[in-house]
Amino acid sequence: MPTVEELYRNYGILADATEQVGQHKDAYQVILDGVKGGTKEKRLAAQFIPKFFKHFPELADSAINAQLDLCEDEDVSIRRQAIKELPQFATGENLPRVADILTQLLQTDDSAEFNLVNNALLSIFKMDAKGTLGGLFSQILQGEDIVRERAIKFLSTKLKTLPDEVLTKEVEELILTESKKVLEDVTGEEFVLFMKILSGLKSLQTVSGRQQLVELVAEQADLEQTFNPSDPDCVDRLLQCTRQAVPLFSKNVHSTRFVTYFCEQVLPNLGTLTTPVEGLDIQLEVLKLLAEMSSFCGDMEKLETNLRKLFDKLLEYMPLPPEEAENGENAGNEEPKLQFSYVECLLYSFHQLGRKLPDFLTAKLNAEKLKDFKIRLQYFARGLQVYIRQLRLALQGKTDLCWDTVTLSWKPVQKVEIGQKRASEDTTSGSPPKKSSAGPKRDARQIYNPPSGKYSSNLGNFNYGERFRLGTRNMRD
Repeated sequence: MPTVEELYRNYGILADATEQVGQHKDAYQVILDGVKGGTKEKRLAAQFIPKFFKHFPELADSAINAQLDLCEDEDVSIRRQAIKELPQFATGENLPRVADILTQLLQTDDSAEFNLVNNALLSIFKMDAKGTLGGLFSQILQGEDIVRERAIKFLSTKLKTLPDEVLTKEVEELILTESKKVLEDVTGEEFVLFMKILSGLKSLQTVSGRQQLVELVAEQADLEQTFNPSDPDCVDRLLQCTRQAVPLFSKNVHSTRFVTYFCEQVLPNLGTLTTPVEGLDIQLEVLKLLAEMSSFCGDMEKLETNLRKLFDKLLEYMPLPPEEAENGENAGNEEPKLQFSYVECLLYSFHQLGRKLPDFLTAKLNAEKLKDFKIRLQYFARGLQVYIRQLRLALQGKTDLCWDTVTLSWKPVQKVEIGQKRASEDTTSGSPPKKSSAGPKRDARQIYNPPSGKYSSNLGNFNYGERFRLGTRNMRD
């Protein structure tokens, strides 16, 4: 094993050789042997090995393996030095291997090391984005769970920081291709992260790009299969996928396939839905999503049939007025409950879909059913009077209201200037990530997110060790 003095002497030989440095293979071998020494020798080796690496291609494997040994040393200062120098090995065909090594090193729990690994990955990303992606996706597809998790999070947070000259069209196509492979077997949390990655790509922010993403989500949601309302994983998967699709819908990217599935498969089973999330009003969550999607529904094959299903479900939440006794008082013990949120969602969905069949109420319903609906509607309207009075008081003196816009109560009101188009409609971290909490997260709209982790059919202990698949949806053991 070389001493510190021998390492410096051989370093001097290589440094003084200038253009003839490649002729001093023995001197470089001495430096490689420095990884077998003590702390001081290893620190010097961590700096000297990468400095002359490119001059000795025949020793490339030995040099990379030596540096990797230093990256795994017990001494944290040696590890940090070795990691910092890794990008110097990312030349030519060695770059994917270096990317693979750096991706594995993301599993470190040392915040300084984690920072260095992130910086090193970003550095080689700018050298060769495709080669770096090869290493990252190799670990995402085949690596340990902790490496896979952090590699995905790296992509979801760092890709958006890269300049356009790095994220070229070809690079984005590679990201999409590799992501589709991963999406064949993902957890719910991973699926959300990949949708974040893909929706951030410039090439997928066009109309055709968003349509491609919607089709990808629809495939993940497994809309071709019969819906199982008693399976919490099935329900959770559908809601999770639908939430990812909702922001993609527009007047040019239709929600028809999702709305049809909700009307035909979910609405008839609304009362039997199950969810692993305690305290979640799963029925209201479903109706909110349906309402939000209904605005962008295109031509539907079974429109009249699905309107009837919506209408019948609406009647369930619009009770008949209680019967009156001879003295004019209610014959029942209590007033029926008016579930305003449910009715709002169903009425809005019915209104949006009904515009395509404007004579549905008058021509498609018999007189008795229409009369029954009017009675329920009048009773429900009376229950709203107190709220209407309060609303009128709140609106007194207000002149900047947009009366021609019908929107949903939980959606923020946005002023739209004349001529303003939907953004992108037709245009072409400092420490290791912390584990997310088990409870649902909520954004500004208070939309439910399922617990982080892996889907599981074993709800007794909610084992997150399984992923849902496309096609057969077999669970991983």
